[in-house]
Amino acid sequence: MNEQENINYIRIAKAIEYIKNNFKQQPTLDEIAEQIHLSPFHFQRIFKEWAGTTPKKFLQYISVQYAKELLKEKQATLFDTAYETGFSSTSRLHDLFINIEGMTPAEYKNEGKNLIIHYNFYQSPFGKIIIASTPKGICYIAFNDDKIQALFHLKEKFPQATFLQKADTIHKQALHIFLNDWSKLPEIKLHLKGTDFQLKVWEALLKIPLGQLSTYGNIANKIGSPNASRAVGTAIGNNPIAFLIPCHRIIQSSGNTGGYMWGNTRKTAIIGWEASKINNDI
Repeated sequence: MNEQENINYIRIAKAIEYIKNNFKQQPTLDEIAEQIHLSPFHFQRIFKEWAGTTPKKFLQYISVQYAKELLKEKQATLFDTAYETGFSSTSRLHDLFINIEGMTPAEYKNEGKNLIIHYNFYQSPFGKIIIASTPKGICYIAFNDDKIQALFHLKEKFPQATFLQKADTIHKQALHIFLNDWSKLPEIKLHLKGTDFQLKVWEALLKIPLGQLSTYGNIANKIGSPNASRAVGTAIGNNPIAFLIPCHRIIQSSGNTGGYMWGNTRKTAIIGWEASKINNDI
């Protein structure tokens, strides 16, 4: 993933934002391309390179109606089928390869004291990210185009830790998730700082299959706390691992995408991107 891909994502994100805001007018390909100062041919080409599908098809994947249909069709068996891999013969759910380990009470209490955290900055299909890890696994991933701000937020999470800018094998394993071929994904371990309740919510998020969606209420039911939708929402909002822990797959029961820590447009882009991978059998 290179700088040009990041530039393309910025253009595509602007196009997605325009589509969302003008959906009722059903903008044409020419009108959308004009908004990002590209020819229709060039826009369609880079969009398909990025999403694997056309802008028109992508629009279907991010529509409220599509989301409602997913929720209606999959709600009963959403978690029961979490570990099935029948989307295609060449892909499998990345969730199978992610294991959570909570930090010890001492590590939690001491805000990362004695922890050595490696971090570095990378490109992703959805913009620039920071990835940080301890020897036990990934402890933080966030989308952020500003490196100084990204590092500041990381240090807020672990104010007593020692930080070294260094790319390591754990980071590279996590980056595999952005590739099209998920048949050879390495196991990814997460080393998380969270309460027992938060860890339970994050584990539940990992069981939502790729290309499917769930709601706050569904998650609350699955963790045995049916009246805790608001607390579930707070735990999801505190998710420290962008994309790998798929809080982007949680939407409102109305079918609207709802909020996202790293931006609503990015959330919409991720949902559509994942749907295109499944529906195009990648």
